[in-house]
Amino acid sequence: MVSNTGTYIDVPFHRYVNGKALSETSIDKMAGLEGIIVHIDENKKEIDEDDVFDDLAMEGKTVLIHTGWDQYWNTDQYFENHPYLTEKVAQYLVDKRASLVGIDSVNIDDTSGKGRPVYTTLLGREILFVEHLCNLKEISTENFLFYAVAPKIKDFGTFLVRTFVEVSN
Repeated sequence: MVSNTGTYIDVPFHRYVNGKALSETSIDKMAGLEGIIVHIDENKKEIDEDDVFDDLAMEGKTVLIHTGWDQYWNTDQYFENHPYLTEKVAQYLVDKRASLVGIDSVNIDDTSGKGRPVYTTLLGREILFVEHLCNLKEISTENFLFYAVAPKIKDFGTFLVRTFVEVSN
């Protein structure tokens, strides 16, 4: 079974042999997390902290990054020249103590080379992330809870999830 199909979550074991696997990741790291939505210019490919983050309070929160890239889902273009975070943004998210990061793109990292600095930085600090999100344009509030729960599977570092937000008043 291919575990990173569709929308999926990555945990430290995905990058680090001694990192926590899904079976060791508590549900409170994936469910009921306060969320922040960051809307990025649709034409922006390399996302840096200067572009969008403006000292948002991120500690313990999910940071969802809406790029609009999900509009290309199920096309060849979806896999080419996709938006991604820079290593500086990954370190910024670590410094701001984000709990989870999500993006509506094929990959949170630049896939043009072999390095994966965003994976390395986030998962090295046990910050989980979700890729291939969709419909983030529908979120217009910062008063929401985010859910991306995967089953507890031993020795798995990534698995598909059903994601959703619960909007608060």
